[in-house]
Amino acid sequence: MRGAPRTLVVALLLGWGGDVFLLAGADWAFMAGMGCFAAGHVCYLVLFRRGRTSRALGAGYAVALVATVALLWPGLPAELRVPVAGYSLLLTLMALRASGTGLYAGLGGALFLLSDTLIATGVAGWPQLPAPDFWVMLTYTAAQYLLATGVLGRQEAPAAPSAYREGRTSV
Repeated sequence: MRGAPRTLVVALLLGWGGDVFLLAGADWAFMAGMGCFAAGHVCYLVLFRRGRTSRALGAGYAVALVATVALLWPGLPAELRVPVAGYSLLLTLMALRASGTGLYAGLGGALFLLSDTLIATGVAGWPQLPAPDFWVMLTYTAAQYLLATGVLGRQEAPAAPSAYREGRTSV
């Protein structure tokens, strides 16, 4: 990824590390994987710090966060409840901030949220779609691609002339 921001590369590598930990299937590995993903979301938050987000979308994400955590809470193992709730907050913030970066990043953030919700429903013992790992990896891979595309696309956009940025229409 020549020319990519280091923070993006670190976010993607942390996602890969999270994937590797989740392969182990043990509780400690789940926590380590969630920690890797959380650190990756912090990287994305750094990358998305300048975008503007919609209040309506923010309210929608807030409702989705509260509803999802409340519904999952009873089915989660007691030792995972607080970490999953904290991770969910961080993930939701990342998805919201991604929406302020552009369409690709916004869709990537939403798909990451969907992917991790699919994982969480499995941990909480909810009925799963056929081939749940396929759906998790499909949404996750698309999410990472769209997030990276959104970051790189923003980087490639030409800077507006200073007169335009300052609101003047003539020079």
